[in-house]
Amino acid sequence: MLGKILKLFVGDKSKKDLKLINPIIEEIHSFENEMNGLSNDDLRNQTQIFKELIQQSTSDINSQIENIKGEIEEIKDFDKKEELFSQIDKLNEDAYKISEKTLNEILPKAFAVIKETAKRFVENKEIAVSSNNFDIELSSRKEYVKIKDNKSYWENTWDAAGKNIIWDMVHYDVQLVGGVAMHQGKIAEMQTGEGKTLVATLPVYLNALTGRGVHLVTVNDYLAKRDSAWMSPIFEFHGLSVDCIDYHKPNSPERKKAYNSDITYGTNNEFGFDYLRDNMANSPDDLVQRKHNFAIVDEVDSVLIDDARTPLIISGAIPKGDKHEFNELKPKIERIVSTQRKQLINTLAEAKNQISTGQEEEGAFNLLRVFRGIPKNKALIKYLSEEGVKQILQKTENFYMQDNNREMPKIDKELYYVIDEKNNQIELTDKGIEFLSGEDNPDFFIMPEIGIEISKIEDKGLSKENEAKEKDELYRDFGIKSERIHTINQLLKAYALFEKDIQYVVMENKVMIVDEQTGRIMDGRRYSDGLHQAIEAKENVKIEAATQTFATITLQNYFRMYNKLSGMTGTAITEAGEFWEIYKLDVMEIPTNRPIQRSDKEDLVYKTKREKYNAVIDEVTDLSRSGRPVLIGTTSVEISELLGRMLKIRKISHNILNAKLHKKESDIVAEAGKPGQVTIATNMAGRGTDIKLSDLVKDNGGLAIIGTERHDSRRVDRQLRGRSGRQGDPGSSQFYVSLEDNLMRLFGTERIAKMMDRMGLEEGEVIQHSMITNSIERAQKKVEENNFGIRKRLLEYDDVMNAQREVIYRRRNNSLFGERLRIDISNMIYDTCENIVYSNKATNDFKNFEFELIKYFSITTKIDSESFESMNDKEIIDNTYSIVLKHYLTKIENNAKLAYPVIKHVYEKQREKFKRIVVPFTDGIKTLQVITDLEKAYNSDGDQLVTDFEKNISLAILDNSWKTHLRKMDELKQSVQLAVHEQKDPLLIYKFEAFELFKSLIDSVNKEILSFLFKAEISTDNNRDVKEASSRKPLSVNTSKDEIPNTEELRQRNRAITNRQSNQPVETIVRSKPKVGRNDKVTIKNIKNGQTRQLKYKHAEKMIAQGEWLITEHN
Repeated sequence: MLGKILKLFVGDKSKKDLKLINPIIEEIHSFENEMNGLSNDDLRNQTQIFKELIQQSTSDINSQIENIKGEIEEIKDFDKKEELFSQIDKLNEDAYKISEKTLNEILPKAFAVIKETAKRFVENKEIAVSSNNFDIELSSRKEYVKIKDNKSYWENTWDAAGKNIIWDMVHYDVQLVGGVAMHQGKIAEMQTGEGKTLVATLPVYLNALTGRGVHLVTVNDYLAKRDSAWMSPIFEFHGLSVDCIDYHKPNSPERKKAYNSDITYGTNNEFGFDYLRDNMANSPDDLVQRKHNFAIVDEVDSVLIDDARTPLIISGAIPKGDKHEFNELKPKIERIVSTQRKQLINTLAEAKNQISTGQEEEGAFNLLRVFRGIPKNKALIKYLSEEGVKQILQKTENFYMQDNNREMPKIDKELYYVIDEKNNQIELTDKGIEFLSGEDNPDFFIMPEIGIEISKIEDKGLSKENEAKEKDELYRDFGIKSERIHTINQLLKAYALFEKDIQYVVMENKVMIVDEQTGRIMDGRRYSDGLHQAIEAKENVKIEAATQTFATITLQNYFRMYNKLSGMTGTAITEAGEFWEIYKLDVMEIPTNRPIQRSDKEDLVYKTKREKYNAVIDEVTDLSRSGRPVLIGTTSVEISELLGRMLKIRKISHNILNAKLHKKESDIVAEAGKPGQVTIATNMAGRGTDIKLSDLVKDNGGLAIIGTERHDSRRVDRQLRGRSGRQGDPGSSQFYVSLEDNLMRLFGTERIAKMMDRMGLEEGEVIQHSMITNSIERAQKKVEENNFGIRKRLLEYDDVMNAQREVIYRRRNNSLFGERLRIDISNMIYDTCENIVYSNKATNDFKNFEFELIKYFSITTKIDSESFESMNDKEIIDNTYSIVLKHYLTKIENNAKLAYPVIKHVYEKQREKFKRIVVPFTDGIKTLQVITDLEKAYNSDGDQLVTDFEKNISLAILDNSWKTHLRKMDELKQSVQLAVHEQKDPLLIYKFEAFELFKSLIDSVNKEILSFLFKAEISTDNNRDVKEASSRKPLSVNTSKDEIPNTEELRQRNRAITNRQSNQPVETIVRSKPKVGRNDKVTIKNIKNGQTRQLKYKHAEKMIAQGEWLITEHN
């Protein structure tokens, strides 16, 4: 209603969008006659003209960039170099803006060129043009290009991922509109069958002219391979290279070549994983991706909405990752689940009897207990659909939930565990813990109070050795029980909340997650935090070992890196607010080429699932026998197989498409339009493929869509409806709903249930009204809003991580290429000097100032104690920085001179034998094997070796520190959820703590890198015994997509386990002395050199926090 009122006053957005684009469409038409009159060679030549226009528009800026690069090579001042690099970055941004402006100017003519090209492929079986080198190279790989007498002959038939096609498409006006919208960085919402794949050729061609690369992202590898093969001749005819990354192995030269193509197709996961792999590379040659220029995301809602909660993760094995207690604890969980189920089935029977005999209060009490313990029980669901029963339950639940669940423990007293179905959570009760512990070991799950237990040990008066032994035993017990509680919780969730063939399937002895939106198997995705291992234990398949995260990013943050992002789908408008808020993507509704003739009927609502399925089978039988093809949409594997069995009884021939049969998707969808054909599929099956109908089927009424359940999301239902009525075809859609469906049980309004009760509907009777349909859609909106809130919250957490990731990856990139590495090192030196000066100047501690300079830089300065006191902070920092930097530059110059004779000897005597050599550097404690190119090291008088040394040490320390930091950030994200119990916002605490963690990371990384750089020397032992560098072994890693918990799940987990950091001692500190005031004087002692000082506590606080000083006396 509100939307209609806004349209009345503000106007229709889609009409306004169309009005802005119409002048561009008219301009495209104005070039069509000109293009039609061009020869084939002249038509192809337009591409070269466009490229030259783009190059000319940015030529001045490109010249400026080259001049600045030359200036950088000449100057030595690091501050000046940094300033010049910043100028280059700014000029590159300016060049991008200018090229975008040029693209907008040539857009009408460029689109006319592509439209004319498509038209000529339709009208001619063969197009003859003068051959060029690109044609000749292509003819050796592609059968549709043949060379004869300096002529290239392009056929209009080719193979598209195993299917032979004859080109038969020319862009019509609404497709031109969609193409303009996508070039402008918008989402084009186009109905099924409107040719989105063809539409994409327009903005892809235009943006590929810049040479910066265009990525076309699909939801699965079948579509990536099909679309790249299907559309590539249109691009290749104009000399643009096309490839698909899913044909090639990760990190291979072939995949790098695919990214260097003008146009690159691929799946969303592979684009993201390649980005992470690139940021683990040890050489610039290992990188495959270029800068992220422009991406068009096909089925954009599936990629940027459905997959938004699933971060991409690259992980590796951790020590003892295969140690767990899942198999040992599984029998206990099987017993407790079975015991509760049996007990509550009896309780349900008792509740039914009490309610039917007028003992409503006692019956409602027992009914709520059953609902809290087994909410998915079929007998319970059926009983709740009876007249008035659901109202009794809701009334009772509201009573016991009042005053923050004050009375709820009375309900839960006899339960072993409680299930919160809405939040997908489960929690053990005291009775459950007692049941699992058993009589023999009542403390099996009881966490020790560390502080109290330590006090007890210390009061025993044991020897130091025995006291330490008892404390170690206590810490080990704490760690074991912490992990045990976590394992039990995950097993309980696996048994009580996760159902086979609904949330997951077991195939090839592996547990594989089924996407709730598409019904497809999500290859490589695992539930996080041990849940997947728990399900593997439940299903008796191999339990995979635990892993450590090496690199991670959400798809949201990956796609936000592109300079320009756009998308296309048939179902985006319901999520338009989320697209704008998170990605700044506007959704434009593109009108259909022909009016939609599909008849969308109001929902049919039944009381029970049994009645609903019987009605579905009756309708399908009638429709199939009338010669109409039927597509039945389901929400799970279980339902699709149930309907399949019911149709088999009726002897109705049918195909089933679900997660178990996903590999046959294209074949099944291709047959789905035949007369009388019945196809059972998930609501979003066959995305990207059209169900084509014969004239006979159209005459019979077209494709009939039968939805067996409303999905949580309206756009999923719209996707199912959209399978019918393509390109003006006739068709119909009808949804069947029952009060037992998940959406109706969890989020449906009470009004529907009350209305059905008041009407006194008998079994099998149905109601159908627009008011009912609207009420169901309101329930869907509730779920959508809830899901959006979860995704937005998760993005806010990942934004913190992303800001840190950008800093680390930028520094890593500088280390990898080396151009800006010396600037980074000079900045590290300055920052470290600044920290040393500030911390010691605050306490006027000259001796520690000298000590830290020696510790990190191995030098002393000319500043004496008097100068240290009299000079201000800035003067000391600048003075120290200049001395340290000069010392470093002298040191690396000496290292180059020391190494050069060896390099010269090897190069002049054995250069045929060696290409890359290994040179050891040591700081006296550890040794680093530095690999360098022999010829480059020789030609640079040893400078290349020193640069490679800087690169190697920077990369090694950055990578190791980043992995540790990722683990700490994961632990932080879990622990901050406890703040909600203190009425604090966990996100704010996460941001603050994450900032402190990152600040600490950067400081430690800087000091560790500098310490090695300043202390390391070329190893003098056997320095003439040169070795050839062997090929670096690739790191063994796993790629996965974690199904991560939402914030409510995190809170619930932390409520059950307040601390699960294994083997980490948690101490309760008891103050034995009075609290120290900030202005009180204290005596502190340096634990390394024994020096003592007396000063105010506020000045000593930071020194004590660093761990090198402690208080010996409080005055």
